[in-house]
Amino acid sequence: MHTSDLIYDWNKNHPPGLKPPGPVLLNDETLRDGLQSPSVRDPSIVEKVEILHLMEALGIDALDMGLPGAGPRAVEAVTALAREIASHKMKIRANCAARTHENDIRPIAEIVQKTGLPIEAATFIGSSPIRRFTENWTDDFLLHTTEKAVKYAVSLGLEVMYVTEDTSRCDPETVKRLYSTAIDCGARAICICDTAGHATPMGAFALVKFVIDEVVTPSGENIRVDWHGHSDRGLAIANSIAALIAGANCVHGCAIGLGERVGNTQMDQMLVNLKLMGIAPWDQQDLTKLKQYCQAVSRATGVPIPANYPVVGEDAFRTATGVHASAIIKAYHKNDVVLANTVYSGVPSHVFGLEQIIDVGPMSGKSNVLFWLERRGIAASDDVVDRIYARAKSSDHTLSEAEILECVPAVVRKS
Repeated sequence: MHTSDLIYDWNKNHPPGLKPPGPVLLNDETLRDGLQSPSVRDPSIVEKVEILHLMEALGIDALDMGLPGAGPRAVEAVTALAREIASHKMKIRANCAARTHENDIRPIAEIVQKTGLPIEAATFIGSSPIRRFTENWTDDFLLHTTEKAVKYAVSLGLEVMYVTEDTSRCDPETVKRLYSTAIDCGARAICICDTAGHATPMGAFALVKFVIDEVVTPSGENIRVDWHGHSDRGLAIANSIAALIAGANCVHGCAIGLGERVGNTQMDQMLVNLKLMGIAPWDQQDLTKLKQYCQAVSRATGVPIPANYPVVGEDAFRTATGVHASAIIKAYHKNDVVLANTVYSGVPSHVFGLEQIIDVGPMSGKSNVLFWLERRGIAASDDVVDRIYARAKSSDHTLSEAEILECVPAVVRKS
C-alpha cells in the first residue's frame, strides 16, 4: 500500500479554481530586497556567487542582483553576478532594481554592455495615497515620472518590470492609471507590491484580479504579472498563493524571509508549498539543496535560522516526544522510509534531502532510547536503557549526545 493511500487529503477537496494553475515563476530578492534588513551583513561577492549557484540548482527562475544606482559597491557586485551568469550559461534570468530615475536606470544598461547579459530593469515608485500625501506627490507627477522612466529604459534596450510600491493600499483608479501608462510606454512586466505587509489573502486575490481584469487583459499585450509581498501580518505565503490563484504569474521572495522589518515572502517556503501542491514546474524540481541554500544565506548575512523554522530549521524533523517517536520508529521497523517521514509530519523530509531525527528528553519513552542506541550501533542492555531513561526523566531539556553517552559504559560503546 502506498503512503498516499493512507491519507485523506482535504487540500485537494476544493473547487478547481482554488488551485494555482501553474506554471509558476519565482523571482529571488535575497541579494537585493533581502539585504535591506537592518540586521544583515552585506555578503561578499564570493558569498553572493555561491548563493547564485544554489538558486540555479533549485531551479529559481530569476533574481534581483541589486540596485546598481546605489553606488560603486553595488555596481561591482551586480557586475560580478552578471558575469557569473553569462560565463556559466545559467538558466536563471537577471533583473536589477531602479528608482524611476535615469541615474538608476543608466547603470543597468552599462552593466548589460559590459557583460552581454540581458537584465530586466525593475523600476519602482510609490503609489498609495498615504505615500503620495507624505511626499507631496500629485497624480500628474507619478504619471509623468512613470512615462519618462519606462520610455528611457526601453530606449536603452532594457526589458522593463514596472513596480508600484504599496499597491495593496492604493486606490483602484491610481493603480489602473499607473500600470496602464507603464504598459503603454513599453513595460512588459508589472509588479504588484504589498510593501507594508498590509494585505490578507482575500485582499491579495482581489487586487491581482482587478489588475488583470482592468489593466492587463484590456491592454491586449502579453504582460507578466508579479506579486511581491511582506510578512508583517504573517500572511506572506498565503497572500502569494492567493495572488497566484487570482492569476499572477510570478512570486518574489527571499531565503529565510529576509527583508525590512519582519521580512519578505519566504522563498524556501514557497518552494516547499509549490512542490507539495503539485504546481508545475516545481512538482518535478529537485529541492534537495534547499537547506544548503538557506544555510548559505544565513552564514553570508549573519542571520540565524530559528530552530523551529519550517523544513530547514534544526527542529523541523526532530522529536523527543514518546508518542510521536514511537509511531515514527514503528514505521522505520516496517522498512518504509516514506511512511516514517509522513506519519507525524505534513512535510516528507526525504523530498528535501533530510530525515527524521529521534532524540531523548523528559517527554520520551523507552522506544526513543532504544532507537537512539540502535541507530548508533550501541548494545541496548536493560541497564543502559534504564540509566538513560532515568536521566532523561529527571532532566529539564532534551539530552545531548554527550549526556546520553555518559550513561553508556565505555566497553558497551566500543562494541
